[in-house]
Amino acid sequence: MISIIASDMDGTLLNNEMVVSDFNADAIRQAQQQGVHFIVSTGRRFSEAQPLLAAQGITAPLITLNGAEVYDASGKMLDMVPITNSVARAVFHTLTAQGYYFEVVGNDGIYSNNKAKRIEQIAHLLTNLNTDTTFKIAVSLASARLELMDINYVDNYNELLDDPTKHVMKIIAFSEEGPSKLKPLSDEILAKHSSLKITSSSASNIEINNINAQKGIAVERYANMLNTPMSDVMAIGDNNNDVSMLELAGVSYAMGNASPEVKQLARYITDTNVNDGVGKAILEVLAKQ
Repeated sequence: MISIIASDMDGTLLNNEMVVSDFNADAIRQAQQQGVHFIVSTGRRFSEAQPLLAAQGITAPLITLNGAEVYDASGKMLDMVPITNSVARAVFHTLTAQGYYFEVVGNDGIYSNNKAKRIEQIAHLLTNLNTDTTFKIAVSLASARLELMDINYVDNYNELLDDPTKHVMKIIAFSEEGPSKLKPLSDEILAKHSSLKITSSSASNIEINNINAQKGIAVERYANMLNTPMSDVMAIGDNNNDVSMLELAGVSYAMGNASPEVKQLARYITDTNVNDGVGKAILEVLAKQ
């Protein structure tokens, strides 16, 4: 019997308009009314994820930054797993030396050292989500969106490491060349730093976290708090950074738009994020309870 449902956000719970659909929201509320705990597990920061749930009146715990931070339903932080300063500094050096644009997610916000590159990356994301959007239009949309986002611009990321109040939670490196370039980079970083875990939320990025900051580990920790075995946990995702929780959950669903790896791993496949796949998977499981 399913007691906990953990869902990814981008490409999973969110549709192509980057919102939680009414259908998905109604299915979540139905699950909660039946005593099932719903938790979001995302690569996003709390401040980016929570408003999307609140817009539908949904209150739920949040696993953020791929498991680097965990919040209860009231927004209180329960856990934080940063990258150590020495390792972060070494990764900064590797990425800079090889000419990669990358961003740093701190405990107090997102940091970038290049506004033009930041806009470019958001534009690429928008065109990937909606192929009808031209890159030129996407750049305009990205510029407008950045005005609403809490982005901190710095000249040198090492400045963050000199401030004892700041912690590096995640490092995101980008390349439009995709896995052919990013896979060797990941291998190089992991060969040097066994304390890290590298996943991705799209073909054009890698997300670098502390090895203990994984969605699966965070979901299992949450389940243990509720004295719930992982056999009674359902997980839903679409991409590489969801693998750890799909592997550990007793019931795993891949989205119809999921990567081939995720589809092969999951026990079940639901509809796409555009067609309310999360809500359909939830109702399917509830019908069996």
